[in-house]
Amino acid sequence: MTVTKLAHPSFKSRLINKSTKLADVCYEIRGPILETATQLEAAGESVLKLNIGNPAPFGFYAPETVLRSVSSHLFDAQGYVDSKGIVSARQAVKNECDKWGIPNVGLEDIYLGNGVSELIVMSMQGLLNNGEEVLVPAPDYPLWTAAITLAGGIPVHYTCDESSDWQPDLNDIRAKTNHRTVGIVVINPNNPTGAVYTREILQEIADWAAESDLVLLADEIYSKIVFDEAEYIPCSSLNDDCLTLTFDGLSKAYRLAGFRSGWMVISGDKQRAADYIEGLNILASMRLCANVPAQYAIEQSLTGPQSILDMTKSEGSLYEKREVTYDLLTQIEGISCVKPKGAFYMFPKVDIRNFRIFDDEQMVLDLLNSQKILVVHGTGFNHPTPDHFRLVFLPSIPELRDAMSKIKVFFEGYL
Repeated sequence: MTVTKLAHPSFKSRLINKSTKLADVCYEIRGPILETATQLEAAGESVLKLNIGNPAPFGFYAPETVLRSVSSHLFDAQGYVDSKGIVSARQAVKNECDKWGIPNVGLEDIYLGNGVSELIVMSMQGLLNNGEEVLVPAPDYPLWTAAITLAGGIPVHYTCDESSDWQPDLNDIRAKTNHRTVGIVVINPNNPTGAVYTREILQEIADWAAESDLVLLADEIYSKIVFDEAEYIPCSSLNDDCLTLTFDGLSKAYRLAGFRSGWMVISGDKQRAADYIEGLNILASMRLCANVPAQYAIEQSLTGPQSILDMTKSEGSLYEKREVTYDLLTQIEGISCVKPKGAFYMFPKVDIRNFRIFDDEQMVLDLLNSQKILVVHGTGFNHPTPDHFRLVFLPSIPELRDAMSKIKVFFEGYL
């Protein structure tokens, strides 16, 4: 006897859709325009990718001593380790905290992760209940907005003032803080603007966070990449009454983006946050541990020669590339830019009235198709108006000169 299985009528043509939690989640740095760039490359075109802060493809390699340290510990890295990470790496991070004047940090307060990205997502999952709000800078690094949304929270973007070197608008922060607000994100040095915040601004933010019972979430992955007279000030050194989570890692200053090795440090009023910290411990344990071989890069990176400092000083390679890019970019009619004091990005402004631009995503797509240069539109960083784009200044100086020339040609004929 043959038995025929009948599909349930309600399932017969059901589509398998993505979660509704993803409705407002985007990451335009690797979004649809990158797909177009990939298609152009598949067709034989050469595309200069200025869309992502990935140092290695542009010749910025990790110190040999760091790579040798990882290689020499491969045998030791075959099994699981403590969910917060190996002791030697966390001790090195603790020593950094001591050096920067961050008080009362123990090994138990340090979590190693698969890059800062994993730890950002974990911090939001552990903190947020549905409908709670987190203040996020605009423009922002879009992973923060995405992580808050996925955790059921609501990102509320506060203004960073372009006319004041992209410093946060303290009045806007105060106005947008309410009974639903549980945290505030500070990205310093900033991505995408390259701003380095003043001590006075950071102190006021830290004091406001303490006064308003907010968790201060300090994204400081570019802490060692600063130029000129700019000074990096750790948020966690400013107010002991404020619970602060600091995020840093090896991907930028140590050119180890592919290792996915970062850390999160808890400081400040930890006693009041005991339940939250227990939640973070649960989440850390659920992923068992971070990539173990990459953890062996941390101690050597933090204790060895800091080669990034030679790159950022006057006449250093990053410094020179910033100078060339800024000078050529601001010579283009209709383009202005606040000179970045940190990180390795430019966030130029386009005179949209002159160029009649209403859609900055279409603008960067047109630039890609016309000049084979890939950048990211400003609204992809939650900037409220379609009048900016972000590019990295990591390529060689000849490549940067050629790229700026092509961008100039594009805007000279763009309406």
